Amino acid sequence: MAAVDIVSQAQRVGVVILAFNVPYLPMVKPVVEAVADQNVVAMIATARLEWIKFESRSLEAVAEEFNRWKKPGYVWLHLDHVPVIDEDNLAVDYMPLFKKAITLGYQSVMVDGSRLQFTENIEATQRVVELAHIAGIPCEAELGAVLGHESGPLPSYEELFATGRGFTDPQEAHQFVETTGCDWLSVAVGNIHGAISGAFKDQKKVEARLNIERVEQLARATGVPLVLHGGSGIKREFISSAITQGVAKINIGTEIRQAYEAALRQTGSVEAAQQAVYERTTWLLRDYYGLRGMKKVIDEFTRN
Repeated sequence: MAAVDIVSQAQRVGVVILAFNVPYLPMVKPVVEAVADQNVVAMIATARLEWIKFESRSLEAVAEEFNRWKKPGYVWLHLDHVPVIDEDNLAVDYMPLFKKAITLGYQSVMVDGSRLQFTENIEATQRVVELAHIAGIPCEAELGAVLGHESGPLPSYEELFATGRGFTDPQEAHQFVETTGCDWLSVAVGNIHGAISGAFKDQKKVEARLNIERVEQLARATGVPLVLHGGSGIKREFISSAITQGVAKINIGTEIRQAYEAALRQTGSVEAAQQAVYERTTWLLRDYYGLRGMKKVIDEFTRN
């Protein structure tokens, strides 16, 4: 089943697809193993930030590592967050990255034009959607500002949530999806990347909450599966409500990155760090999100 179909099926069944970001290449193996062991469908994802500022190295390196450990039917490879304007407010030559990813066999992609003006975001997204659809793969886009990757500090989370700064507007979202033809939409409804900003990447992440009313409005306005970036640390009751209202994909980064980094610091052993990632991924799939056996549910729904 194609990636676009799996995410749509997940939304219909009322479950969620997790996308695990891998800023360090040795994380790929334990994530894949945990996903298969829990009989779940998930994405292995890499974002431009992760090979620029961490150690996933390149699109090619992640694809090679994925192909070493992949388990067809359980995982697929997703190009996450290629920004048009990056977290340092620099323009990115983004189209060649998407062309390269498609050539390498990435099975879904995401363009992030959220730092552009609305009409410019539409234009950039349209270009990538067209390229992806010609290749037969889905394209995710972002509208609103999921903050946290910025290089400097931001206001407190409470201030961000209270003011609704960067939250996705339902009317704009309707126009955006209708005009661009994107398959999935990443929305801002209280979720944040990392630990508020790049300046605090090693700190414990804020326990975020979500504006569920806004999620419901966005789902009705767009008619496509919604995506939450910055999924680590969101309170469980908000996650459950968001899935019920139309969120079908959630990105996980901080939870497994910090597990890897902490174990590596403490032991100096890559194998120990991989084990920490396996255990944390298993906990997320089985205990936090309650997804164990989810693949069987989607497979049965598809057959019927």
